[in-house]
Amino acid sequence: MSKLWQARFFTTVNHLRELPNTTVPEIAFAGRSNAGKSTSINILCNQKGLAFASKTPGRTQHINFFSIGGAHVAMHRKDPTKVEEIQAMLVDLPGYGYAEVSGNTKLYWQRLLGDYVQQREQLAALILIMDSRRPFTDLDIQMLEWFAPTGKPIHCILTKADKLTRSESTTVLRQAQAKLDSYVDEDGEGFPFTVQLFSALKRIGIEEATAKIIELAGLDEDDAAAQAELIDTPEDTSDD
Repeated sequence: MSKLWQARFFTTVNHLRELPNTTVPEIAFAGRSNAGKSTSINILCNQKGLAFASKTPGRTQHINFFSIGGAHVAMHRKDPTKVEEIQAMLVDLPGYGYAEVSGNTKLYWQRLLGDYVQQREQLAALILIMDSRRPFTDLDIQMLEWFAPTGKPIHCILTKADKLTRSESTTVLRQAQAKLDSYVDEDGEGFPFTVQLFSALKRIGIEEATAKIIELAGLDEDDAAAQAELIDTPEDTSDD
C-alpha cells in the first residue's frame, strides 16, 4: 500500500502566519483552476473526497495541509493526529485562474502563493498540475518562475492525457520537457524539473506520479515499489 494512501486532513490556513509549525518535508500541488488538481490528489491518495473541488473554480482561497503518518488512514476516524509521528505533508494550494474573483482577491492570492513557494523552508518540491491540452499558460509560467530560484524540484503532471492521441501524447511530452529544459540557473545548469502524462479517468501515470512524490518527500523507498496493483476507487470527476 502506498504511503500516500495515509493522507489525512491536517489543517487549512489563509495567512502565512498560520502555517503549521512542523519541520517535515512538504510537497505542494499547484495548478490552474480546471486543470484537475483536486482529482489528481484524490486519485493518488486513493480517497475520493480528500481534496475538495469547489463548484466554482478559482474560489478556494485557502492552503490545505494533509498529513502522511501520525494517524489512522480512515478519514472518518476521530482519533487525533500525532504530530510528532507525521512523516510528510501534502499541500493543496489554491487553484489559480481567478475568472470569478475581484482584482484585490487576485492580488492577495498571488502574494500568498508567491510567498509560500518562495519562502517556505519546509517545502521540498512542487507538483505543477497542467491540462495536457493547454500546458504552460501564463500563470503556469509565473509559478515556474516564482519557484525556480529556490533550486528545488518541480514535477509537472499533465492531466487528461486520455483526451490525446498517442501521437499527440508523444509530442506534448517532448515539448513540455523541452520547455522545462530551457530553464537554467546562473551557471547555465538545468533545474531539477521533470514531467509526465496523467489521466485519472484511464488511470494513466498513477504509479509514476506516486513513486516520484514518495521520492521527493523522502518517504520509505520500498513504498515506491508498492504501486503494482492499485485498488479501484470511484472516480472524482471534478475539474479543479
